[in-house]
Amino acid sequence: QVQLVESGGGLVQAGGSLRLSCAASGRFFSTNAMGWYRQVPGKQRELVAAITRSGSTNYADSVEGRFTISRDNAKNVVDLQMNNLEPEDTAVYYCNALVRVTWNPREYEYWGQGTQVTVSS
Repeated sequence: QVQLVESGGGLVQAGGSLRLSCAASGRFFSTNAMGWYRQVPGKQRELVAAITRSGSTNYADSVEGRFTISRDNAKNVVDLQMNNLEPEDTAVYYCNALVRVTWNPREYEYWGQGTQVTVSS
């Protein structure tokens, strides 16, 4: 019913920038909260940044001041602007969305396929 399509991952040198984008498509009523998580081997997936439909944001302490999350409600797109990247930011980044798919107000959680971000020293 819902697909999250990501783009923007890649390889960048420390201090550089990348912009990740995620678009929700399919059959659904609305996207509610959207966000980005990341995961490295051997560790649990962690929240990077999230944004509500009204624009309220949350950031992990490790990215506060360097990353900016934004969304376009009309296009069901969430972006993550990543500046001053560090090698510790290297991970697979996953788009996440809480989606209402029917007349029923229940929310369902969806994940993107993941996109690799690698920051070299």
